[in-house]
Amino acid sequence: MFARGTVVQIVAKAGMLLGALCVVTVLLAAIPAHRPPAAQVFAQDSTTPPAEVDHGSMPGMDMSDEHASEKAAVRDMTPGHHDAHSQHMTMSAMREQTPEDTERAKEVVTQLRAGIEKYRDYRVALNDGFKIFLPNIPQPEYHFTSYRNGFLEAFAFDPARPTSLLYRKTSSGYELVGAMYTMPKRATEEQLDARVPLSVAMWHLHTNLCMPPRAQLRNADWTKFGLKGSIATQDACDAAGGRFRPSIFGWMVHVYPYEESLDKVFVMHHRMD
Repeated sequence: MFARGTVVQIVAKAGMLLGALCVVTVLLAAIPAHRPPAAQVFAQDSTTPPAEVDHGSMPGMDMSDEHASEKAAVRDMTPGHHDAHSQHMTMSAMREQTPEDTERAKEVVTQLRAGIEKYRDYRVALNDGFKIFLPNIPQPEYHFTSYRNGFLEAFAFDPARPTSLLYRKTSSGYELVGAMYTMPKRATEEQLDARVPLSVAMWHLHTNLCMPPRAQLRNADWTKFGLKGSIATQDACDAAGGRFRPSIFGWMVHVYPYEESLDKVFVMHHRMD
């Protein structure tokens, strides 16, 4: 009887362990190409941005695209390169605005302001685990991304906990101007609307990317390849010998909570004064 009881306990524990492993596997799979960031240390008394930081990648990034596609994405994410009808951009459909949506959006802004207030000092963000996306490439706005927050946003929405913080570079560091929420690319518009109303904000997804053959990355014709290239279909990409990505990253929406009106808070890019 004793031996039988011991066997039952062992089997039960083994079952619990296997179940836990299955849960972890499902969670990690929820964010495509999830990769935990390497630990970094930044000096508290520094008054200038770190000179060199590892090139991070945005949540949901397919790491096989390497730095070439990251740079292409940055070019596409800068003001002047967005087009609601772009063959490389999918936008959520705007809905008719309701008073309930307006109040819900205002509450998101209120909670976001409170949650990111401490990050007006960009060094606090760095010390809290946010990583600068492509810090050595000049950009109108720099994304400081928390991979932990991006992972959590796949399951639950906390307006005070954005995936990325948006900064402008200054002579003494970085100025906080906004934040970015994310959702996995498999998310439906109903799920997007449940977080930030689609009658107020327009979510976007980078789509139809054709990367050149790996051996041609340095000398590729970027008028054909990348997020600004002319190739936007699987067939055309195959014919060019490229590597097609139906979508990269995940759904994104920018929020500029220090603006006075909602039409300026929820815009693709901050106005450049």
